[in-house]
Amino acid sequence: MKRLLSTLAVTTCLLSIYPASTWAGGQGLVLFSGVSRENQLPFSMDYDGQTNIRDRYRLRIPAKKMKLAVAQFTISYPESYKGSFDPKKVEIKVGDKKVAISETRWNKEARVIEIFPQEPVPAGKKVELVLSNVENPSYPGMHYFNCQVLSPGDVPLPRSLGVWIIGIN
Repeated sequence: MKRLLSTLAVTTCLLSIYPASTWAGGQGLVLFSGVSRENQLPFSMDYDGQTNIRDRYRLRIPAKKMKLAVAQFTISYPESYKGSFDPKKVEIKVGDKKVAISETRWNKEARVIEIFPQEPVPAGKKVELVLSNVENPSYPGMHYFNCQVLSPGDVPLPRSLGVWIIGIN
């Protein structure tokens, strides 16, 4: 009986530290990323980041990170990420509404995706950048996608909003 209770206690402790978002297809468990919790941005993937398939990335920016209006979003990713993106299949959502995009550029050599909304995205709103028709890399790994923004009328220096730690299985 003691053995059963101790096993149950250990199992309960382990399950309680495993984040609930992981059960629902959220970010997953990242123990040693080198990125502080405050700088990690939430995301989800429609097909759980499996290798060699087409996927949809939903890269989220919480409202508290959107301190100023944004005229340009820039997503940079590491050299180790060998997937591909479809610039024609990018959306910006503010709350539940789509925002019109004037242009999306994907620079393969520089490993950067630039997204230009027609009108600046307002401050204080939660934002979702939806990248559809993404071809995941053919091998597993963890990849840090950095989010930088430019504000209208601001000094043309990008501000970092955080990092999406994307795992490919």
